[in-house]
Amino acid sequence: MKCFVTGATGHIGNVLVNELFRKGHQVTSLVLPKDDISMIEPYTDIVYGNILDKDKLIDIVKDFDIVFHLAGIVEIGSGKKKRIYDVNVNGTKNIIEACKTNNIKRMVYTSSVHAFKELPKGQVMKEPEEFNPDWVKGHYAKSKAIATNIVLKDSGKELETIVVCPAGVIGPNDYQLSNTGQIFIDHLLGRLTAYIKGSYNFVDVRDLVQGIIFAAERGKDKEIYLMSGSDITVKELLDLISEFSGKKKIRTKLAYWFILATSYFAELYYKIRRQKPLFTHYSVKVLRSNHAFDNSKAKRELGFITRDIKDSVKDTLEFQANRYLVKKGKKWKKKLFD
Repeated sequence: MKCFVTGATGHIGNVLVNELFRKGHQVTSLVLPKDDISMIEPYTDIVYGNILDKDKLIDIVKDFDIVFHLAGIVEIGSGKKKRIYDVNVNGTKNIIEACKTNNIKRMVYTSSVHAFKELPKGQVMKEPEEFNPDWVKGHYAKSKAIATNIVLKDSGKELETIVVCPAGVIGPNDYQLSNTGQIFIDHLLGRLTAYIKGSYNFVDVRDLVQGIIFAAERGKDKEIYLMSGSDITVKELLDLISEFSGKKKIRTKLAYWFILATSYFAELYYKIRRQKPLFTHYSVKVLRSNHAFDNSKAKRELGFITRDIKDSVKDTLEFQANRYLVKKGKKWKKKLFD
């Protein structure tokens, strides 16, 4: 199978490229000119470009059996509004037009559970029948809701489109250091001294990638597949990192009202320090929201499976520590390239 992948150097993208190659598929990856391609270069042909350049997309997205569209901006802060909509919405429009112009028959789009309308706690969320940006909060969620509608409604009969909606992503091979990966780094460096009450649903990147490939092989046209994993509280996640790393457990809990009130100042602090933000106004709200997702459709129709969250945390910790840090005595320090 000849595969075209956007967002190939991202966390999900690089794992997908590797796995497609391992399964014997021919892979071509679209990457930005300044992207580090070392993690995917052995497994794919490289094409430099940008999903915002529609003319170039139309010129290069030819003679592929399937397109995996993963490129997008994940943002938990309040900035980058225009950039988020340009990339997540207009970039998706361009990919669809390139596929239709060149008679590509099938595309898998990676959306997000954040595009779902949140139900009250106690209710389980499944694949929605409709995506509406007015029903979700935050520019990232709104942009993904708009883009998902475009994928489902504007692709037409000639382009089969399958939508995959992952929960939060965890796991190794996080070469661009996601917000989740930053938690592991900050914990090991001793920057985290307190936690807040809340939880999140994480799916292992390796399980998600298998699900995306299953969607390409077995998914039905214009269908949505929710790919969630395990619910875990902030305290449980930090305790697991402590257990696997030997670090002391974090026992101080911050009040919700306090962290929410100071969240905008925290976002400014992360910006000044040029670090991935951990707790922003948006993320604090998300941690207190409903994460009860039903992934039974993906399991039933695609064969989607998930692993134990403890294995995901352990493997994530090992990758982050080896890539970004070095241990001197009992303390972790940042590597010079970071």
